[in-house]
Amino acid sequence: MKEQLFEKLDSAFEDMVVIRRHLHMHPELSFKEEHTAQYIHDFYADLGVDVQMGVGGNGVVARVKGGRPGKTVALRADFDALPIQDEKDVPYKSTVSGVMHACGHDGHTATLLQVAKAIHELQEDLAGEYVFIHQHAEEYAPGGAISMIEAGCLDGVDVIFGTHLWSLTPLGTIEYLAGPVMAAADRFTITIQGAGGHGAAPHQTKDAIVIGAQLVMNLQQLVARRVNPIDSAVLSIGSFVAENAFNVIADSAKLGGTVRSFNPKVRDLMELEMKRVIDGTALANDCTIEFEYVRGYPAVVNHATETAFLKTVAENVPGAQSVVESTPQMGGEDFSYYLEKVPGTFFFTGAKPAVPYPHHHPKFDFDENAMLLAAKTLGAAALDYQK
Repeated sequence: MKEQLFEKLDSAFEDMVVIRRHLHMHPELSFKEEHTAQYIHDFYADLGVDVQMGVGGNGVVARVKGGRPGKTVALRADFDALPIQDEKDVPYKSTVSGVMHACGHDGHTATLLQVAKAIHELQEDLAGEYVFIHQHAEEYAPGGAISMIEAGCLDGVDVIFGTHLWSLTPLGTIEYLAGPVMAAADRFTITIQGAGGHGAAPHQTKDAIVIGAQLVMNLQQLVARRVNPIDSAVLSIGSFVAENAFNVIADSAKLGGTVRSFNPKVRDLMELEMKRVIDGTALANDCTIEFEYVRGYPAVVNHATETAFLKTVAENVPGAQSVVESTPQMGGEDFSYYLEKVPGTFFFTGAKPAVPYPHHHPKFDFDENAMLLAAKTLGAAALDYQK
């Protein structure tokens, strides 16, 4: 039966590319993916597949029942875009100013749609049930996964699989890893209220820029001097805003950034120690500093049995030239919420193009041939899980 699935996916590859490019040209931001959700819904409706829109927001869930009893397997793809200007010179460049698919979600969606179509066409000869979860808002916490779960997308599901097309990993590669594979992703905002004044009279002020600079340097020591070297953590300041005239000392400043970790205890430690440093800096400078720490997605922790299963499946998929254990990624993914509810695994499919750029880059793109390998691996995992 897998051979028939693979043949159908080979035949559907050109359609997969057409879908991916259509979505790439018409991206929508997290929580605003109304047209994309409708497109996905209509694809299933045209096939005659049972499909539901508005699942936990803009989520779409389709279900295909096989002709024989069996397990219920869920496959997930995300479909939101990012607030980035597309700088590629390609025919399928984004038509929406300031918005683009810079992470491969268009490819994930095209992949899953064709896997679902192939399984639908084979359903009478298959066992079990197949749940196709098209998730909105992966890029921005609280994300779409948790609301879709609350709305019942995992009801009756025995296992879940998902993949991410990876632009810096060679085509033909499947990367797997049991245990923590992607980090918890938190964000924070620090607002400093000092006392501004004339640039020629700094002694009469409480310079918010200097205070902010102290914080930037002191916070960088937390990972190096508070976190056990055996563990991992990242603290990055991504924004420092204090705009003034050249001869004005800043009255206020605002910093923003992210913390990444795998261990829940390290996550708690980083938040606690950040507050300690910020409170101490406020006291030392006799100023007010507000600290907002927002917890994002927990770490993606793959289940060992399902990861070993996926490895075995991938090794027998046509086009998989290299099936290797990956290293953990500090990027975040709300696939973590699914894995907290049911067994499963999240893997990476190599999609490196001729001129690679990292994810979230204005010139991001991927080798579309990777979609076919991703489709075959997901489809094979779904079918083999019934054995």
